[in-house]
Parts: sequence; C-alpha cells; structure tokens
Amino acid sequence: MASFRFSRLPFLDRVEGAVLKAIEAEVEWFCLPAGATLFSEGDEADAFYLVRSGALAAFRTAADGRAELIGHIRQGEPIGEMALVEERRHSASVYALRDSELVRLPKPAFETLTRKHPSLMRELARMMMFRLRGGSMRQRSDPKIFALIATSPTIDLEYRARELEKALGAMGLTTAVLTEDAAGLSGQRFDVVESRHDIVLLCARMSDIEWTQRAMARADRIWLLARADARPSTPLLPESPSPAARLKLIDVVMVHHGGDRAAARPQEWVEAAEAARCFHWRQGHREDVQTLARTLTGRSVGLVLSGGGSRAYAHVGAVRALRDAKISFDFYCGASMGAIVAAGVALGWEDSELEDRMRAAFVTSNPLSDWTLPVVSLIKGAKVDKRLEEHFGDLDIADMPRPFFCVSSDLTLGAVRVHRTGRLRDALRASLAIPGLLPPVVDGDSVLVDGAVFNNFPVTELRSFHRGPNIGSDVKRTNSICAADFVDPPGFFGWAMRHGLSDPPPIASLLLRAAPAGTLDQHAATRDAADLLILPELDMDLREWRRFDDAVEAGYEAATKMIKAMEPEDLARFRGGA
Repeated sequence: MASFRFSRLPFLDRVEGAVLKAIEAEVEWFCLPAGATLFSEGDEADAFYLVRSGALAAFRTAADGRAELIGHIRQGEPIGEMALVEERRHSASVYALRDSELVRLPKPAFETLTRKHPSLMRELARMMMFRLRGGSMRQRSDPKIFALIATSPTIDLEYRARELEKALGAMGLTTAVLTEDAAGLSGQRFDVVESRHDIVLLCARMSDIEWTQRAMARADRIWLLARADARPSTPLLPESPSPAARLKLIDVVMVHHGGDRAAARPQEWVEAAEAARCFHWRQGHREDVQTLARTLTGRSVGLVLSGGGSRAYAHVGAVRALRDAKISFDFYCGASMGAIVAAGVALGWEDSELEDRMRAAFVTSNPLSDWTLPVVSLIKGAKVDKRLEEHFGDLDIADMPRPFFCVSSDLTLGAVRVHRTGRLRDALRASLAIPGLLPPVVDGDSVLVDGAVFNNFPVTELRSFHRGPNIGSDVKRTNSICAADFVDPPGFFGWAMRHGLSDPPPIASLLLRAAPAGTLDQHAATRDAADLLILPELDMDLREWRRFDDAVEAGYEAATKMIKAMEPEDLARFRGGA
C-alpha cells in the first residue's frame, strides 16, 4: 500500500488536515491498464475512487443499444461517489482510456469517514452538485485529444488540422497539432502538452502503422478522414488495444475535393469503421469546418422537432426565426412530420426552399387522400411514398451534409427505433406511419409505425449523439383536436358529400392524436432535456393541412419571442461561441 496526498485535490482543500490523514490511512492505490473495466453498469457500488494519473471514460447503454459516452474522468477527479451516497448500483460502466493509476477507498471506510467528518460529506456534496450542473469539474471531463487518421496519403492532413486550429482559435481555444514527429515523446511529455492546451490533434497516416497505433491509443476519440472518391479497405483500422477503437469512439469525416466521383457510399465507410457518426468536409464550405470545430469542443448545436400532423408546419417558422438570430445547427433529428422538416434543414434547404417544398408536398395536394377500405390502414400510402421520393430521392442518411436521424416505433419489440443509417425516405416513411391511418413499414420481423407512438420528441437520443446544447420545437400540445367533429358525426358518404375526398375525416385527427397519447407524461418529462424549448401557440387541428401560413407564423412568433427573452451569454452559447 502506498500513501496518497489528498491535500493535492482542489475539491478537498477546505477539509481539515486530520480528516485527510484519516482518509490517507484507509486508501490503497492500484494500476488499471488501458482498455480494462473499473466497474460495469448495474454493478454494486463497493468503493470510492480517485484518479491519480491517466484517463477513464464513463458509458451507459443508449436507446439504440450503442454505448453512449457520458464523460471523461481525468487526474484528480472522483469516480463512483454518487452511487455510494445514493446507495444504488452504478448507472454507467467505466473503462480506462489509457494506463491509469487510481486510489480506492472501500465502502465501509467511506461510510465511516463521511459519518464522522461532516466537512468531508459537505465537500463531496458540493462537488457532486457542481458536476450535475455542468460546472468546471464536468467541463474538464470532456474529450480533448483527437486522433485524425488519414486513410489516403493524398489527404493533406496538416492542412486539415491547421484549418481546425484556426476555427478553434476564433472560438478562443488553444490547439496543439502533433504529427509523426511527436512519435518519440514520452507519456509525461504528452501529459504536459495536454495540460497546456484546450484541444490536442494527433495527426497520423494509415501507412505509418506505429504512429497511428500510438495516436489511437492516446486519443479520447478517433476521426477517420476518408476521400469521397476512394473505397474502404478491409480491415480498415489497424489492430490496436486502443480503448477508443474498442469502444467504437470513431467518426468518419468524408473529404470532398470538388468534382470527385464517388467510389463508395459514405455508409460503406461508416460500416467498415463501425463509426458512430459521419461528417462531410466539402471543398470551399467554411461552415463544414465550423461544424467540426464546434463538435470537437462540445459546442455543436442540435435541433429536435416533434411530430404533430399539420401543426408541424410551425417548425418551418421556428427554424426561420432561429436562422434570423444567426443560430446554426450541426445535428438534426425529429419524429413523424417533425422529421420531414428536420431532414430538409439538415440537407441545407434555405427558408424559401423549405417553405416551397412543404407547400408542394402537403398543401397544394394532400398526400393523405388516397383512401381505401381499411384492412391495415385508412390510406393506401402511395401518395406519401411518391412525395418522399420526389423530395428525397434515393439519398442515404450518411450522404447528408449534416448528421441526422429520425425515430419510429417498433411494435414488435416495443421499443424506439433510431434511424441513423439507410435510405432517408425509407426512414421518414417509417417515422410517418400513423397507426391505422398509414400502412406500417415492415423491416424483417419488425413492424414500424409513427415515431410519436413511443417518442414524439427524441431529444434524449440527440443528447447521446453530441455534447452541445439542443434546441427543440414541440407542437404536440392541447387544442389539437376539435370535439365538435365527434358529436353526432355523419357517415362516411355523408362526410364525403359535404367536404369532398381531399380532406381527411375526423377519424384522422383521432388517430393522429391517439398515437402518442400513452406517452404524454413521459413526453412532458423528456421536453425538459432540451436546453431551449419553443412551444408555438396553435389553435388548429392536426389535419388542417391548408393552414400552412397560420402555423408557420405561429412558429416564427414563438421562436422570436423566446430569442428576445434570452440573455446575451445564452444566445452566444446557442451560436456555438460560448
């Protein structure tokens, strides 16, 4: 057993010396090699840990089954204290990102010391609240070392790194760019470089296996740069004990030089690397560099849009107001009709194009009008399929210039399906499949319906996709269905004679409203996960497809009002500059 000086830890600097000596007499230190597990999600909390040196990362299982990174734990930071204090099992798994030394205080000793010495418990509580509120202790645990791995010798890696360095400098951050010349640096020298900079970029070419493996082993996250006119090799990444590689903390950055002919779909690169996300770096597109820089630093901005039938038109106005306020988005998601709007924004449609396309698809001619005698649905869905093909073609989600996903509801598994890969219009069609109104989408043994059934506002999934703030617009509120339509309603033919066949009958509103009814309480709680929430005031039914202008204006007014009420520092944060 070796001694450890707790007085060196800033969050215990107000604890009495006698208490520190009592702690030091009870602890033991040990080494945890890179890639090793400290404890797993669901394990009993049996000790309090502190990091002497190295770095660890905490993960939990996300809704789509992938490991979701919660945060990094670095030198001087505690681990497992919340589970001990709350007397619960660990809510996340913790792994060593590189060879690390830790200090362990067993549970009985922890309980005895915190009971005997209130000052220790007070400082632990202060530290835990700091972390929960995203204070400086939490900020230090964000990833900061990135391995930029070039898959082709023709990718100008240093140029790319310097472009990122300039973008980060404009945000007031310091960056260290290390190339193969740094291969001989000791671990201690790397620690010094890391401590003196906000971001460290380790640039390696796949042809230099030794340096690539060392960069991967040192990195908190791996960015694989690939030419759009090349094909991935198999296997793509070199064998490496790198925890970042083993835990799939990998992103693909497709490099486009302009005019190049695609040799492989981006999705093929994503699958070959088993990557979590796909970015695009297009020649001459400064906004691509800015998105990458914001993502590196946890300042990326996410947009999440709810479903809500025709009320989702309000999202169009909300997006226009946010853009007018100079807010740019980096990650996009949505459910049902909100997924349609989010996909258009993610594809780079300007405000006028977004409005024109939504009018053409849903206002000029209602695609929900090909009625059929119900066997699985009231509507055939052929017109909806045609509209989706007209506006989104055969584009893959990985082809989109910005990361995007939408959600559907898997009735077979009783779970949310997160669509991050595959053909875009197929994912949108599943997300739109209102039970009873549109036919479900069958994917293998799974029956997929409207995303709103299980999750109409997928902000929790968006939070696991990136680390920055998220802006949401939610239109699934009250006043979305007209009670008078259900008092002594006429028969189908009576309705058709009075209203024609272009407008859906009241049963459409009933199905639209009933789809997410079972999750309203959960939905209300989920909304709180958005950092900025826009709630347009809409006095319209879910099926009033011709009231496009009214809904757009309501969305614009609600977002404008919200923006005007924001403090300057908060607005700067949503602009990616705080």
